[in-house]
Amino acid sequence: MLDSLKSFWNRGLPVERAGYIVGALLLASGLIHAAILAMGGGSWEGPLSLRKAASFGVSFGLTVTTIVWVASFLRLGDRARVVLLRAFTIASVVETALVTLQVWRGVPSHFNLETAFDGLVARTLAAGGFVLVAIIVTLTFLAFRSNPTVPRSLTIAIRIGFVVLVGAVVVGAFMIAKGMILVFAGEPHAAYATGGALKPVHAIAMHAILVLPAVAWLLSFADWSERRRVGMVLVASAGYVMLTAVVAAGNVMGVDWRQWPAGMIALLSAGALSLLASSMTALSAAAFAPPVRGIQRPQRISSRRARPA
Repeated sequence: MLDSLKSFWNRGLPVERAGYIVGALLLASGLIHAAILAMGGGSWEGPLSLRKAASFGVSFGLTVTTIVWVASFLRLGDRARVVLLRAFTIASVVETALVTLQVWRGVPSHFNLETAFDGLVARTLAAGGFVLVAIIVTLTFLAFRSNPTVPRSLTIAIRIGFVVLVGAVVVGAFMIAKGMILVFAGEPHAAYATGGALKPVHAIAMHAILVLPAVAWLLSFADWSERRRVGMVLVASAGYVMLTAVVAAGNVMGVDWRQWPAGMIALLSAGALSLLASSMTALSAAAFAPPVRGIQRPQRISSRRARPA
């Protein structure tokens, strides 16, 4: 497994290595803010909480690292890869940095047009969000291009992960648009109260692109047939999609999860157990099966023609 992880660094483009470093720094920022919040005893709720800096740091740290990693399996030229990954990394840093700045200033980051500077921050966050949506939609389209060098199990995991991620970013864009409409209508308090109503499903759907390919990657180290790996990836995917769909239904209905009907609780539990069981199976299969080389970072093919001798 260590050799596999090293291959993604050693064979990666400079933009990919930079993405891994930035992702680690954003993750560290999120964890530091979470630690400060836990030790300081501040509030975990509201638009002024350090929780926002913590959640944005952790979420974007994981997402940048994941997108860089997963994109290495897509059929994509080096120039296009550099443009897309660089734009995604920069937009992620800007989003996290501006949210963190506003938290430390003690003012809301989103839906805040109180001053010219606050308005600029809010609009920049909105614009950055739509840039991220555009890049993710582009990568999702590319994920459905055939790549015979990638195992079928990983291809399925990546495609389903991207589709769920598109749902997450569309939900995020909807929350921003809804909040900004309320702000321009002169109802900023309503924007803060209702703009983040779909945060639970947004948060869960965001990381399908990490969890499902990670399951496929672990299974690549197990001495299994590819057909068996595909089956386990489909079980994990079904669990993740079910989990996301139930949380989305609860969010749309506006019902507190503690008041969900028994049927929704049963479906939520079934999805969670399916995902957990398949993930643990993949982990144990990779740990205890006879050693297999596993998935490596695909070799880059130089676009330069060989010079004649």
